[in-house]
Amino acid sequence: MSHPANPEYILTLSCLDQRGIVHRVSGFLAEHGCNIIDSAQFGDSASQLFFMRVHFAREEGGVSDAALRADFALLAATMQLEWELRDARYKPRVMLMVSKIGHCLNDLLFRYKSGLLPVEIPAIVSNHMDFYQLAASYNIPFHHLPLATGAPEAAKLAQEARVLELMQHHQIDLVVLARYMQILSPGLCAALKGKAINIHHSFLPSFKGAKPYAQAHQRGVKLIGATAHFVTGDLDEGPIIEQDVERVDHAMDAETLSAIGRDVECVVLARAVKWFVEHRILQNGDKTVVFK
Repeated sequence: MSHPANPEYILTLSCLDQRGIVHRVSGFLAEHGCNIIDSAQFGDSASQLFFMRVHFAREEGGVSDAALRADFALLAATMQLEWELRDARYKPRVMLMVSKIGHCLNDLLFRYKSGLLPVEIPAIVSNHMDFYQLAASYNIPFHHLPLATGAPEAAKLAQEARVLELMQHHQIDLVVLARYMQILSPGLCAALKGKAINIHHSFLPSFKGAKPYAQAHQRGVKLIGATAHFVTGDLDEGPIIEQDVERVDHAMDAETLSAIGRDVECVVLARAVKWFVEHRILQNGDKTVVFK
């Protein structure tokens, strides 16, 4: 076990699969006075890519943070690694976005306040005023950025520019669309690539549009669920991070399905956010590798 005074890091990397990756990385860490706390790796035979996540502590004071990073950059260059080395004790800064449906927002705020979600939340953004009191109860600034139904493109882009300004001002690491019901422009999707998570009200992207649980009820579905995924320019089609389902039956009305669905959405989104802030998600093309 590492001593609390020892700085801890999380290293994530990917590269073309090749022999000796684990040996070279673990050897590097040992040579630099580091002790591995946990490690996970995966080689994808389809993409021929290798993925790795290592949580370790720097135990020898003679090795500085700067030297560790500089030396690893040299190793990474020889192996053609894509990599990131992060302070394990840093709490990522998360901006929550919501419209008029608040269960996911409420759940994430409770987990944050309870210490279950190791993040800072410097801002909540909404196109409606419904949850400004909820935000105030957690002492989190609430930014009302209205967008009228059928607003022209210029108004939408101006509103999104404010979103980007808030992200830059608060140095946001992750944006969570906690049932934010506006379609993002291609430009904003590009700016958020790899750092925005959405929750979709279905196990698979189906029943799009209004009243999804009423549609599901009319079709007599036996499974309902939720999908957390990265935001891309393809609506609800980004790389999937987590999914879960609950069984339902003919005796349940649309309101019951909706209530069950809300619970699943909360759990799935919370898992995805926690895995992101713990640096457990690596993108593999249109898919993800998640080291749980």
